[in-house]
Amino acid sequence: MAEPKTKYDRQLRIWGEQGQTALEKASVCLLNCGPTGSETLKNLVLGGVGSITVIDGSKVELGDLGNNFLVDESSVGQSRAKCVCQFLQELNDAVKAKFIEEHPEALIQTNPSFFSQFTLVVATQLVEDSMVKLDRICRDANVLLIFARSYGLTGLVRISLKEHTVIESKPEHFLDDLRLNNPWPDLRGFAETIDLDVSDPVEHKHTPYVVILVKMAQEWAKCHGGKLPSTREEKKEFKELIKARMTAIDEDNYKEAIETSFKVFTHRGISPELQQIINDSRSEVDSSSSDFWVMVAALKEFVANEGGGEAPLEGSIPDMTSSTEHYVCLQKIYQAKAEADFLVIDQRVRTLLKKIGRDPSSISKATVKSFCKNARKLKVCRYRPVEDEFNSPILSDLQKYLTDEDYSVAGGFYILLRAVDRFAANYNSFPGQFDGVMDEDISRLKTTAVGLLSDLGCNGVTLTEDLINEMCRFGAAELHAVAAFIGGIASQEVIKLITRQFVPLSGTFIFNGIDHKSQLLSL
Repeated sequence: MAEPKTKYDRQLRIWGEQGQTALEKASVCLLNCGPTGSETLKNLVLGGVGSITVIDGSKVELGDLGNNFLVDESSVGQSRAKCVCQFLQELNDAVKAKFIEEHPEALIQTNPSFFSQFTLVVATQLVEDSMVKLDRICRDANVLLIFARSYGLTGLVRISLKEHTVIESKPEHFLDDLRLNNPWPDLRGFAETIDLDVSDPVEHKHTPYVVILVKMAQEWAKCHGGKLPSTREEKKEFKELIKARMTAIDEDNYKEAIETSFKVFTHRGISPELQQIINDSRSEVDSSSSDFWVMVAALKEFVANEGGGEAPLEGSIPDMTSSTEHYVCLQKIYQAKAEADFLVIDQRVRTLLKKIGRDPSSISKATVKSFCKNARKLKVCRYRPVEDEFNSPILSDLQKYLTDEDYSVAGGFYILLRAVDRFAANYNSFPGQFDGVMDEDISRLKTTAVGLLSDLGCNGVTLTEDLINEMCRFGAAELHAVAAFIGGIASQEVIKLITRQFVPLSGTFIFNGIDHKSQLLSL
């Protein structure tokens, strides 16, 4: 067996050893192991999830061979859960795998406490009634839950849990934490030791842009009542002042200063998003508070006191044109400030833990350090109960989705995926599932969809005939290509939730295979 570090090398580069450890400790339960469920679990098993439990009461049929790669001809007539579980185990023998041959709907109804043993439940191909019941169960047990469903050329993925907090949100684009508009004494002092008018051309072209911008911003503020450039004209003038300091055409450091001058124009202090988090009622901590909210409480105190309105410094600087000596000095200045900020917050965390009756060492220094490094990028995600969304969606948004040209197909599929469940409850089959009744099913589905829209308060909103016809033509089929895509999205969200890295989907993800579009509906 390959060593874990070799085996998982590529993904370790994305979510690190901490993320991989969380994955290897997780236990995941899959409900229904058709193609959508099998594809989801395949990705997690290959990724090294700790243990899996497959729940499915069906036998493998000939039709399964056409859309599920985890069964073969020898599987026909056998337990689908058992066959899929065996194939998955072959993909990664480090994963503990077991199966239960029972229909998920029966388990939800008769043994709700069963689900409390898992880190996360992936529920695939469930109808609306079972989704609502399972959501209640998992919320009460604080178990993470993801719904995934593929239906013909459409599908959905929806996360449901009370709250999910993220420290390592890893945004693709985020402004460097350089504090050019609010330098602390050590950075200001270092900048003052460097002369921008130095006569040596080599030294002039190797002055780091951080120093250039700090000094130029100070000069500007002196002449403008302590204020930095704010209007378009002032920003243009500021750039021209930097350009005027150039003594040669090939001075890349000054070009960098001009290109990054916008970092001087940003607002001081914390972002509105971070302000909202530290103002959250959960930042008033007690013995039941999570580690995240204890650290947020410490951050709140820091911002109001030692931070002077700022979050702790991240402590890293980007690559830039500079002499080695200047660059190393800058690195040390930023790292020293970040370390000092960390020590203050760490002490505040210990004090708060003691105050609420918890062990002061119960949050590791490594966790606090990671929190400080990522303090500007914290995320808190909260999800409405599925029942609330189904019974009372945000009406204005739903109407927008159904009538907006860009969203109307995704909105239509969202309604129709719910309408087919009502249809099945009334007629004991999904529309288009049997030959010879297509026209009748189209009419019935249209009536069902109109009734659902009326119940939701969308009177007068109609779905296109083409979309209703397509939904019937799908016949509730799970196409492998769509199932693989939906399974890929679902497994990606599972990893985000378990590793607590990256930001998970915040609404209902709808895949539109007709137009090759994916959209997120927040209802």
